[in-house]
Amino acid sequence: MEQPIPDNCRISTEVRVMYFDTDAGGVVHNIVYLRFIETARTLLAIQMGMDFAEIERTGIHAVVSRTEIDYKRPAKLGDVLRVEGRVVEWSGVRFWVEFEVIRPSDSALLVKCRQALALVQMPVGKPVRLPEGFPATLAFGNLALKASPSAP
Repeated sequence: MEQPIPDNCRISTEVRVMYFDTDAGGVVHNIVYLRFIETARTLLAIQMGMDFAEIERTGIHAVVSRTEIDYKRPAKLGDVLRVEGRVVEWSGVRFWVEFEVIRPSDSALLVKCRQALALVQMPVGKPVRLPEGFPATLAFGNLALKASPSAP
């Protein structure tokens, strides 16, 4: 049975292709799509309750452990793109988010991406279980302990 995905576990944001996004051939460089996806993923985390203040308060970060990406068609200088993302799977300490980069002017699907993320207590690097209520929230409620470096 598929788990229901709350509305706040979906994101759609626009980006415009700038000169610095393109290569000598005038198309978006492959690594730039990951920056577009990073922006959408950060906005999704904020929307789910893991804003910068929450990260600072808890010391817990969402860390990418795997990225799968398929490049379908190129974007070009000046294109306005839409990056859509959604949480699709979760269990224990890991969750998966899928993204599509679309050019609305012709409805072209440019990129499909799937990322696995884990919550990690920094600076010690210890995995943390997903919070109660995930995926509706990435906030940790009353958790206020920030990890401190271990003594040498």
